[in-house]
Amino acid sequence: MGDVVAFPDKKSDPEPLWREAVGHELREERRTAERTLADVATDAGVSTQYLSEVERGLKEPSSEVLGAVAGALGLRLVDLTTRVSRRLATGRISGPVALAA
Repeated sequence: MGDVVAFPDKKSDPEPLWREAVGHELREERRTAERTLADVATDAGVSTQYLSEVERGLKEPSSEVLGAVAGALGLRLVDLTTRVSRRLATGRISGPVALAA
């Protein structure tokens, strides 16, 4: 017999999307570093508007963009993904949560 897989209770709160957790983590890191959107966007080679949308969880950035933004913040991509995974595992994210269709 295999392991029993428990499915989440459909009545519980929905989990945040990966892009929302990534955006939350990037914004938190940027604010901790006391850097502006424009400053980080320039260093990462993306527009300020795009970075803002990523931070708000509205865009699903490519791994290249995530690597560039993480690098602009002094993070390695593996560090960012580890932080996001921890945040999702502990449920430490607030704000709007979009439901996947």
